[in-house]
Amino acid sequence: MASNFKIFWTEEAIINLEDILDYLSYKWTKKEIDNFKLRLSKQIALIQKTPKLFPLSDYNPRLRKAVLSKHTTIFYEVKDYVIYLVYLFNNKQNIDKIK
Repeated sequence: MASNFKIFWTEEAIINLEDILDYLSYKWTKKEIDNFKLRLSKQIALIQKTPKLFPLSDYNPRLRKAVLSKHTTIFYEVKDYVIYLVYLFNNKQNIDKIK
């Protein structure tokens, strides 16, 4: 069953992804990076299919959080039939950065 929800990447989320991939290119193999991209794609597809599956953030209640890995969390907001990917968060950072 197709989802009526559209995914919108905010500029901040795009920058976050570019920064993460840039960092990973120095630390991981191409295969590991490809696996990360695949996990990210699957997680976004799951968010798109069932946007309210993941809990609301304790730090910003308008956002939901989907943990991708122990290192990365996706913060997103659902408005009408649009899912805004707001932030791809490196879990080692200060959470106040996303407020």
